[in-house]
Amino acid sequence: MSTDTTTPAISSRAQTTNLALATLAFTISFWAWNLIGPLGVVYTDQLDLSATQKSILVAIPILVGSLGRILTGALTDRFGGRLMFTVLLVATIPFVLLVAAAGHFDSYALLLVAGFFLGVGGTTFAVGIPFVNAWYDKSRRGFATGVFGAGMGGTALSAFFTPRFVSWFGYIATHIIIAVALAVVAVVCWLFMRDSPRWAASHDSVVPKLIGAAKLPITWQLGFLYAAAFGGFVAFSTYLPTYLKDVYDFDLQAAGTRTAGFAIAAVIARPVGGVLSDRFGPRIITVISCGGAAVLAVWMITKPPLEIPAGLDFVLMAVCMGLGSGSVFSWVAQAAPAERVGSVTGIVGALGGLGGFFPPMVMGATYDATTHSYTIGLVLLVVFATCAALFTVFGIRRTANT
Repeated sequence: MSTDTTTPAISSRAQTTNLALATLAFTISFWAWNLIGPLGVVYTDQLDLSATQKSILVAIPILVGSLGRILTGALTDRFGGRLMFTVLLVATIPFVLLVAAAGHFDSYALLLVAGFFLGVGGTTFAVGIPFVNAWYDKSRRGFATGVFGAGMGGTALSAFFTPRFVSWFGYIATHIIIAVALAVVAVVCWLFMRDSPRWAASHDSVVPKLIGAAKLPITWQLGFLYAAAFGGFVAFSTYLPTYLKDVYDFDLQAAGTRTAGFAIAAVIARPVGGVLSDRFGPRIITVISCGGAAVLAVWMITKPPLEIPAGLDFVLMAVCMGLGSGSVFSWVAQAAPAERVGSVTGIVGALGGLGGFFPPMVMGATYDATTHSYTIGLVLLVVFATCAALFTVFGIRRTANT
């Protein structure tokens, strides 16, 4: 999404309105994207799934939601955020309903297919970053992308409300409610959202744009860091209900409530990470995020007791991942060429999402049912987060802003 810096100044009201609408669209699409995870325990009991089958089911929406960002980021450079948000919200609706049908007919195979395409909802992230970038000056983009990124709170809404909606309204009705919400937000975006007057459509072919973005070292460097920060958040948000049931024997609603708390902490921390990056630079905030996550994962291995020690561990982990998610995309906004922000965002976002795809499967495959332990998976998290912190310090060339 390229910008034209010769256009007149933009009003703060227009900035706020479009940032709010983008965040709303991101929130509801992320709720839809995370529909399966909060009900993973239900599907496991209902379909008699193994730990591996359960982890694959929970992780499968992440795959399309991640890889699809590469294409949607490039398409946003050409067609703009208003159109792309509207199209993707509408496109997610049939797959929400297909998930409902699959669960109703107790079909694991159909759930996998529906979950795979439900990942469309997760691609809106790559639309919003270039969209809000175009609305804000460079000095405020950490704030703007941080606020927009708080829309990942849709995972918190899903974790908290989806099990309760099923209890209150029924399984099918819950999915219909989400489908209607997606439709309403799509209409609101089309009627009231506007692309920035600084934005100009890029008519370059999508493939050359993606190749150009892929040739930038910063794309892969920040993609690795985003896989650590945002990928960790996605992995925890989708798998935490299962983890809490296995390790602490929580029921569905209790696990959902605590998962929502985890997501809310990360959501609050993400814009803080963006603002702090505007002030102190994204490098130091990313180091704090990754280093903190490594330390907290070590604590998690010890299975701290309920409620306060374990709760504090998870909340601080969420804060670290939220700070890192905000700081990395502040870095993207500063480091990516203006005409390639969408394409770079798509690739970095895809790598971040993939960072959340593999951990649930690793956790499921390494779970020790005898001791109710996820030690191996958590040790791998310690190693990965430590490597990310060291890479942030030594692996990325320093510039005036970072």
